[in-house]
Amino acid sequence: MPVLDREPSRDSGGGEGLPKLPLPALKDTLDTYLRCMKHLLTEEQFSKTQNIVRQFGAPGGVGELLQGKLMERRENEANWVYDYWLNDMYLNNRLALPVNSSPAMVFPQQNFRAPIDSLRFAAHLISGVLEYKSLLDARALPVDFARGQLAGTPLCMEQYYRLFTSYRLPGPERDTLVAQESSVMPEPEHIIVACKNQFFVLDVVINFRRLNERDLLTQLEKIVKMADSEEERLPPIGLLTSDGRTQWAESRSVLMRESTNRDSLDMIERCLCLVCLDDATGAEINDSMRAMLMLHGGGAAKNGGNRWYDKPMQFVVGADGCCGVVCEHSPFEGIVLVQCTEYLLKYMVGSPSKLVRAASVSELPAPRRLRWKCSPEIHKLLSASADKLQRLVRNLDMNVYKFHNYGKDFIKKQKMSPDAYIQVALQLTYYRCHGRAVSTYESASIRRFQEGRVDNIRSATPEALAFVRAMTDGKIPTSVRSLNGLSASYFYLAITGMGIDNHLLGLREIAHEMKMEKPEVFKDEAYLISNHFILSTSQVPTTVEMFCCYGPVVPDGYGACYNPQSDHIVFCVSSFRESSHTCSAEFVKCLMQGLLDMRDLCQKCSNSTEHRKEICQNGDRE
Repeated sequence: MPVLDREPSRDSGGGEGLPKLPLPALKDTLDTYLRCMKHLLTEEQFSKTQNIVRQFGAPGGVGELLQGKLMERRENEANWVYDYWLNDMYLNNRLALPVNSSPAMVFPQQNFRAPIDSLRFAAHLISGVLEYKSLLDARALPVDFARGQLAGTPLCMEQYYRLFTSYRLPGPERDTLVAQESSVMPEPEHIIVACKNQFFVLDVVINFRRLNERDLLTQLEKIVKMADSEEERLPPIGLLTSDGRTQWAESRSVLMRESTNRDSLDMIERCLCLVCLDDATGAEINDSMRAMLMLHGGGAAKNGGNRWYDKPMQFVVGADGCCGVVCEHSPFEGIVLVQCTEYLLKYMVGSPSKLVRAASVSELPAPRRLRWKCSPEIHKLLSASADKLQRLVRNLDMNVYKFHNYGKDFIKKQKMSPDAYIQVALQLTYYRCHGRAVSTYESASIRRFQEGRVDNIRSATPEALAFVRAMTDGKIPTSVRSLNGLSASYFYLAITGMGIDNHLLGLREIAHEMKMEKPEVFKDEAYLISNHFILSTSQVPTTVEMFCCYGPVVPDGYGACYNPQSDHIVFCVSSFRESSHTCSAEFVKCLMQGLLDMRDLCQKCSNSTEHRKEICQNGDRE
């Protein structure tokens, strides 16, 4: 039986009053794992895996020993998987943060007619950030409640409190997520403004008073003027943060040799957030281009150095109206980012700019430029980081596509979950492009539990494969509706803490902690295939006009983020140009056709049902 808490825990660290994350029964997880993998393996691979799994789960075997240790861990921790998950998903990952890890929210295109307009926008945005931060500081943010299945369940709010108080510190083998919650250190009262690859300290509280919007605009104007000074222009140190994590950790160690650099790093690492005032890129500004510019800044020649990727929140305000926010993903999930950015955009619309009415503080001290002492070694490191970022820029193949033929209203009329429907459409798309099903990641929130983050729904089900094969082979299925319940069951397992991915990860990591030889089940080819997520998907719905985007998580994969609206669906499809197996444009083309084919099937089934009803009614009348 799975281990469950009967009584809710009162541990306020992960959400007061919420239950602990349950621990699924070992047999349930192993049975589900085999069911999830059978159709993704050859007969020979599956036969081998079946034997390995059976041996692992045998009475008195290794699996039972590890499960017992996990049960002990669950008793002693607020969330038994949290640290394992955080390290595995983020902190152990050595890839560069831009594109590979950090997602972005792309705001509606702004129409800045003069340079001052973008600064007014930035000042208004900063005012919104400070309002939101005051809600967080007062713990006055309303508690989130689940929607859809298990609607009304309160959710853990801890992720919100990391938005402006955390920092990802690079390490040679593993990064550290630093939380600024020390009673010794004062609360940060500054933000960092990046402009022309330079960094400036903008104090948002002076003489115990928060700066108003007029003050903020004044300070931003000073920063732009200082950044334009060619005599004081310093190297684009921010480029180092775009490098692989081990390389950046090494570069940071070199920087730390100088006290000037240590002071500058400290100011950046302790700031509330970054505001990046980007130069116009001169590129054609369409949705796909805006998404790419948010993710990587366009490289060293454009705004790639105008960033500090370790900071969770980087608000980008481009002179050409390209605006959004880039996030370091380890402290929080996408829904927390959505809630924050929706608040800010609604604040900017609902709270008109106070620039005209507000009186300015006289003689504001000028913002301070951060200084760097750069040795020839640092210049060499900067050059290497710039080259690698440029390769990443060239490699990213991003396609933002708005499907206008229908949206979630049509899907709901078919009595189906929009998320399940779109997931099946993505399975159909990949199958038509590549002729096979692949391991798929779809995040499912487990915030119903203390310190809950996510688990994986594993939407590449055998039922979905049977459906897409029938659609592709011309054997039209009788209905797409039958997949609705099947997808819902996997979804329900994940959101109730019964998903398999976190459990398998916990078993693997507890074996590592016990200094055991890695169990065969985790060396098996099937386990490697199961964790090579060629399709990395996520629904990120918004109530205001913006969209989320991110890169693929494997070299031969796709990132597929979607935002279902009432009458249309926004898809952000990414892949890497260096892979001969992927092409975002081709994927989008197949996706569009698949969505149309699924609509036709729904209508055909609906017409058939109506026809049967009519025959029955006529029979009754006769």
